[in-house]
Amino acid sequence: MSTMNPKVDWFFEKETPWKQAFAVLRDIALDSGLTEELKWGHPCYTLKGKNVFLMHGFNDYCALLFHKGALLKDDHQLLVQQTENVQSARQIRFTSTKEITKLKPVLRTYIQQAIAVEKAGTKVPLKKTAEFAMPDEFKVALKEMPELKKAFNALTPGRQRGYLLFFSAAKQAKTREARITKNVDRILAGKGLDD
Repeated sequence: MSTMNPKVDWFFEKETPWKQAFAVLRDIALDSGLTEELKWGHPCYTLKGKNVFLMHGFNDYCALLFHKGALLKDDHQLLVQQTENVQSARQIRFTSTKEITKLKPVLRTYIQQAIAVEKAGTKVPLKKTAEFAMPDEFKVALKEMPELKKAFNALTPGRQRGYLLFFSAAKQAKTREARITKNVDRILAGKGLDD
């Protein structure tokens, strides 16, 4: 059994549509023996400093997010990949406290499986940056500005992917070009989209 972390209490005390559901999820989480921490403004449960899962809420649902969910055996077909670009994490979503209560034994199984994955040190095989689509407009910019190409190649793979996904998400060439132009200075400064 884990100990409640007082730094996390505020999350469970605030008035949200998911307050009761979060209380039930916290009881389940604390039974896991993991350390309760606050990360990204959410309760996160860790094993020797490594993130195993966290809980968060949205308008239509609350969820447990397993950081290495792609490696879990999904016998009950509960794991959801948030978007096609999420490589590792998977969610189990809930729309009611009753649903969580009904799934308690199953959730404990998923949590124990996630702990076993973390103990084993297994890593999710991630796509290489080169496997992500690069919009033609960005290829042109890199060709025209060798310093931009050098700066982009010096970014971490995560920052590179962030830019590629952001640029590629625009449907129109004009929008892609505007996004690229707006971010040239950030890339030259070695910054990611969110830095």
